[in-house]
Order: sequence, then C-alpha cells, then structure tokens
Amino acid sequence: MLLESLSSKKRLQILKLLTTEDKYVSQFIKELKMDGKRAKHHLNKLEEEEELIRSYQEGRRKYYSLDKEIKLEISPPPQGKFMLLSEKN
Repeated sequence: MLLESLSSKKRLQILKLLTTEDKYVSQFIKELKMDGKRAKHHLNKLEEEEELIRSYQEGRRKYYSLDKEIKLEISPPPQGKFMLLSEKN
C-alpha cells in the first residue's frame, strides 16, 4: 500500500533525494547514514512494490530515479477530502 510505504522516514528521505538527481546505492548509504542492506530494502520496496522509482545500470553502478509524481491532498470539512495519488511521469 502506498501510504504504508510513505510512512517510513527513510523512504521519504530517499524520495526527497531523488527529486534533485538520480543516485546510486552508495550515495544513499552516505547521505542517509544507513547500511547497504537497509538501503537496498527501502529501494526495493519503492521500486518493486510501489513502482515509485526505477533503476538502470550504468557501468558497474545501479542508479535509481523517480518514476512517478506523488500527490497528497487533505482538506477539512466541508470538503473533507483525502487523496493520495501517484501518476507515471
């Protein structure tokens, strides 16, 4: 479920980093101060289960990039709206 995936602080940090440029695993490890196993777990969750990011190989490095635009809209009554959308770029 998308909302469950976005409830992870580390996954949100990964998505935020990907708004500026494509990155490879070592960059996430360094910038988010996490081990490789945990970084790959979060990246796999975002790529395979939610399809929010995609990966591609360049030489020996596997890069990740955003693949969808995510929108969250919450409003109080009388509209009482709660929408979480992900759209393919």
